[in-house]
Amino acid sequence: MELDDYKERYDTLRFERTDGVLEVTMHSNGGEVLWNVSKKGHHNELGLAFSDIARDIENKVVILTGTGRNFVAARDPDEKIPESDLRDMWDRMMDESISMLEGLLAIPVPVISAVNGPALIHSEVPVMCDIVLAAEHAEFADTTHMPYGMTPGDGTQFIWPILLGPNRGRYFLLTGQRLSALEAHSLGVVAEVLPADQLMPRARELAAHLAKFKRRSLRHTKTLMVRYLRERLRDEIDVGLMAQGLFLMSNLRG
Repeated sequence: MELDDYKERYDTLRFERTDGVLEVTMHSNGGEVLWNVSKKGHHNELGLAFSDIARDIENKVVILTGTGRNFVAARDPDEKIPESDLRDMWDRMMDESISMLEGLLAIPVPVISAVNGPALIHSEVPVMCDIVLAAEHAEFADTTHMPYGMTPGDGTQFIWPILLGPNRGRYFLLTGQRLSALEAHSLGVVAEVLPADQLMPRARELAAHLAKFKRRSLRHTKTLMVRYLRERLRDEIDVGLMAQGLFLMSNLRG
């Protein structure tokens, strides 16, 4: 797998690589991310892209970021999913959810998330990266599950209690709490909080430092660092998605 094989493959992701550092920028039509679960949307494409990135031996460090002043803060307002379609598409969404999180942890080199603004949808993705940097105006929340009475079973239910502790994690998920970048830093979720204009320069600085190490060192270190998360993900994700799917199906009419 080479960069040219996947550089133009995805509608919602932009790739640039310099000296072994791959920058992955999420977007919607070139602008800020409007989360989309269609077959050509972010929910599907991230997992596929992570697989491509993992197989590209020239990637020594990865930076994941968003566009503009939001990481993932809102859904695509033009995306309407009829209940009949949701019933039929849930199997696909389950597969995509597993692919997204397993794929992220399977990238065999360090991944730096540069959280350029609010991460309110699938906020587990940036905080599962190896180094988490956040702009001062960033915030973290799970706004798509319990705020609407939906079972949080697609990964967020296990990563936040790990990062925040069981009690804080349950509170975070049950109440829809929003954590500012500084709060997330004080709780150990974020490594550094930076002014927005210094976020990507700092991410690139860290990535360039890591890229100086031998590829084998980076890959073996990454393997060791994520073993626990990969084990927990395997234990939690299937039953979590089944519980979430059961909730969704039980609330559909007909």
